[in-house]
Amino acid sequence: MTRRTVLQQLAELTDAQRRETTTVDALVSALDADEQTLTEHIDALVACELAHVDADGGVRATITGEELLALDTDEVIIVDPAGRSGDADA
Repeated sequence: MTRRTVLQQLAELTDAQRRETTTVDALVSALDADEQTLTEHIDALVACELAHVDADGGVRATITGEELLALDTDEVIIVDPAGRSGDADA
């Protein structure tokens, strides 16, 4: 299971514009995944602002995450969470 797979499943189960979320349990079931591994992937996606976790634990893809998937590229995409605020070292 890759982060891209997790993001794709999140995008299928949720809607960023309407802020519709799913649960980690639903993702575990849909991906037949280990909860700890899935949580690590979600945390990494959140760090890159590609996913969002609500205060009640609901999780969804962000609009940015959906747009990244819409690029439909088979190439590796590197997202630097340190550079998201514009203050990354060049």
